[in-house]
Amino acid sequence: MAQIKRVKKGYLVRISYRDHAGNYLSKRKTFTRKRDAEEFANSFEVSKFSGELEKKPSIEFSKYFYSWYETYRKPNLAYITTRRYELVHTEIENYFAHARIADITRKDYQKFINQYGKNHAKDSVKKLHNLIKACVSNAVFEKDVETDFTYNVIITYDKNRSLKIDYLSLAEIKQLTAYVQNHLNPRYTSQYMIMTAIFTGARLGEIMALTWKDINFTFNTISINKSWNYVEGGGFKPTKTESSNRTIRVNKQFLDSLKALKVNNREMVFENVAHDIPTSNGVNKVLRSDLKALDITRKGFHFHSLRHSHVAFLLSQNIDLYIISKRLGHSDIGTTSRIYAYLIDEYKARSDEKISGSLDKLFNSPQTEKEAKTSIHF
Repeated sequence: MAQIKRVKKGYLVRISYRDHAGNYLSKRKTFTRKRDAEEFANSFEVSKFSGELEKKPSIEFSKYFYSWYETYRKPNLAYITTRRYELVHTEIENYFAHARIADITRKDYQKFINQYGKNHAKDSVKKLHNLIKACVSNAVFEKDVETDFTYNVIITYDKNRSLKIDYLSLAEIKQLTAYVQNHLNPRYTSQYMIMTAIFTGARLGEIMALTWKDINFTFNTISINKSWNYVEGGGFKPTKTESSNRTIRVNKQFLDSLKALKVNNREMVFENVAHDIPTSNGVNKVLRSDLKALDITRKGFHFHSLRHSHVAFLLSQNIDLYIISKRLGHSDIGTTSRIYAYLIDEYKARSDEKISGSLDKLFNSPQTEKEAKTSIHF
């Protein structure tokens, strides 16, 4: 029932009731005007008799997240992605312990993000937040919680942990390319895979999955339409996203080098003499050996860094970012801009100087008679 009591700050409404599970609950709220207090008390009585207060029993946040993940997400996820969800579940479990999802406030969640962000990079915090936000949106839709406590939360993170794109300079890319070409051996295909990453910017799984049917030696193209499930022991699987399915142009000299692998008489381009496709660990070991031989020191440089190096090379050649985005298989240019923002900034100064030089021509070059006739008027 609802009780109204006069207090110093106005009128206090005290409400007591039992929920669906029979638990005794209470609410208190203060109003300046008595009329507002009475309206609130009356609305409560209406809700009580209409059954709106008989809510579903609330479960622990960590258990709710895991149940949502198993029901709505897990069936369609790759193994590596399931690990991300399970790690997020562990973070929720460690921080919120037995707290019920219905009891968590926006302030509680902001404190959680602040705590997690103290020793994590921005990208890690955003990934965690996005997964939790999707879960809470589902809870709101199913009326398991009243409000979305993740709404408009501020993402905080450790700026010192933000990773910069690691890539080779133009000179280093040339050094590595020359070294790899001088150490090609059809019996062992890791060097060929490294060379393919340099010339295509493709992901490791995409390169592993290439068959000879995917290579068009007439038009000098490579079709990327599947990936190799090397995390779970091999086998074909779909590409990372629908936009990852693409056909990219390469040069004839590179493809001529790949032809040497046909001596192995395999359907898979990079299947070696042992009837295996080099593993991630194996090809990275060869890459580290190559860099060491060239005296190139890059802490944490790995096979995927060759994809970043490919982008750096294309930017150095003034290739349009939209074209680069399509070549990488990104869904839109925004993805490319976000991932390579740090790298793009390094080439911005060069473009600015080029623009400045072009604008100077407006003052220094007198208009010819032909230009005057073809001028566009606005």
